[in-house]
Amino acid sequence: MFITLLLLAVPTVALRVLGVLGVARFATWQVCAAHGLAFMLLMTGAAHFAPASVTAIPNHDDLTAMVPSFIPFPDFTVYATGVLEYLGALGLVLERFRRPAGLALALMFVLLLPANIHAAVDHISFHGDPATPLWFRVPEQLVYIAVALFAALGVASKTRATVAAT
Repeated sequence: MFITLLLLAVPTVALRVLGVLGVARFATWQVCAAHGLAFMLLMTGAAHFAPASVTAIPNHDDLTAMVPSFIPFPDFTVYATGVLEYLGALGLVLERFRRPAGLALALMFVLLLPANIHAAVDHISFHGDPATPLWFRVPEQLVYIAVALFAALGVASKTRATVAAT
């Protein structure tokens, strides 16, 4: 249940430690959070394309089961969100695209809330494991929204500070 959060938190903190040790790229929490979220998205994005025979991580069929019935083309939707996760990850690590990527990812995470609620309420499990409860899924999704906005708006603040200084 906490694995996805760890895929975000551990790289973020590790990169910030590198920043403290002098790696200039990771000098701010915003940049580290952007890279940590990108790492998480690369890992979770893989599940969107994993065949049913893969059991180490959730697979495409698991994620398709999460798609509420009012969403058309669930297979396509899962593939599309996987592509969007990869594109979002790429945008987060490229400073030029961090702001639009972070904002777009925050919107995507909001749009994914119905799937997470559906999975919890209808007890959709991955590989027979118990479904993640609603009390965890919704706050977890809110964390991802907050981190995406933090990463995006950190770039905006830096840009405004640079403009103000000139």
